[in-house]
Amino acid sequence: MGAAASCASESDPTAADAPLDAGATSSDAGVSGDVADTSAPAHVDAGRSDAGPTAVTCGEDKCVTSLVTVGYGEGFCAHYHDDTVLCWGENTKGQLGRGDETNNYGDGTPTRVVGVSNVVDLNHTCAVDRNGDTWCWGTGAFLRDETQPVTTEKTPVKLPLPPATKVMIESFYDHGVGCAVTQVGLLCWGSNLYGMLGQPAFGDDLHAPQPPRTIAMPNGAPIRALAMGHAAFALREDETLTSWGANPPLGRISSLFPDPKPKPIALSSVKDVDVQGDNACAVAEGIAYCWGTPPGNPYTGSALPLGRALPEPVPTPEPVVQIATATSTSNVDPRRGCAVSDKGNVYCWGDNANGQVGDGTKNYATSAVKVALPEPAAQVKTTSKTTCALLLSGKVMCWGDDGFGQLGAGTLRKPSLVPQEVVLP
Repeated sequence: MGAAASCASESDPTAADAPLDAGATSSDAGVSGDVADTSAPAHVDAGRSDAGPTAVTCGEDKCVTSLVTVGYGEGFCAHYHDDTVLCWGENTKGQLGRGDETNNYGDGTPTRVVGVSNVVDLNHTCAVDRNGDTWCWGTGAFLRDETQPVTTEKTPVKLPLPPATKVMIESFYDHGVGCAVTQVGLLCWGSNLYGMLGQPAFGDDLHAPQPPRTIAMPNGAPIRALAMGHAAFALREDETLTSWGANPPLGRISSLFPDPKPKPIALSSVKDVDVQGDNACAVAEGIAYCWGTPPGNPYTGSALPLGRALPEPVPTPEPVVQIATATSTSNVDPRRGCAVSDKGNVYCWGDNANGQVGDGTKNYATSAVKVALPEPAAQVKTTSKTTCALLLSGKVMCWGDDGFGQLGAGTLRKPSLVPQEVVLP
């Protein structure tokens, strides 16, 4: 999903005055008696806003229209102006979709994924084309082997699904799950370890790969976007958010661990949602919210401490319209995040051991820090060690680690504490 922008970013990074009380890292409807009121308190630094994401305006051929992470590892993919897909960074699991053996570790040169064209939707290493066909590459639940939850595909494979408009694949350990918005409804398949197939997780169904199943969603508006980590989220056209799966990061009150029944989260006017593993973030009414498992308590399928179980506001200097999250290896706090404001400014917080906050230091960011960019941003995406921002002009800027070439600077392979431009073909 995108983000908004209007004014040029200031040149000097600044920090928010308020401390970050929600932590940080990595989409339906209505209200039910099974949810609690998690609306933001009256005092939130940024204030409320109903602004939504602003689309990229392409003025030249080298123009990216949307940006995603590869999902599994340190890398990024981009929806290019000609409706092809570019990927760069880690390639240990075929994430670049090139089918070659020469750069199986990683590549810093953005290159087109082979055999994928006419793309209308891109999420991690899966794309939907204009015909509604779903293509995936890398490692995930690609419905290739009835005995294996996940497979690795170095070139794109077509998934045996009805015509789709949205797709999302998530891999964790040796398990994987996928969901797609299709002509016959929302379908999910793969491992039911976290209850994301819409039914209780136990017995053979817990680990064995399952074929596509229809998920019984609450009545409501069509699904605009999907996000998946250890829980699944559906963001609808009426800007409501539904979740099911691991608890936490379910984001709502439930007695089930995990909870396989999709039910609404008590947030309204939701513009964006992102999840990575046990941690999730969303933007609602211009306010950034994050939630998930407490530090040092990875989800294991049973009940966990609920200190971060419900959405908590993350103070930001301005209202935000888009958000990204990631897990990290920090011993202080295993979460980090970034957001785009309604003016197109990018703010990051959390682990900064690799300079992924973008403020020119490696100091842990306890509050949202402004990133110095040459122009307003439309979108930000972050991995554990690296962050990239899509500017309104279609250019991409990245900062942080470059061990796999994830900064997109070609063969340079040099980390950067400040944003540098990705070299597009």
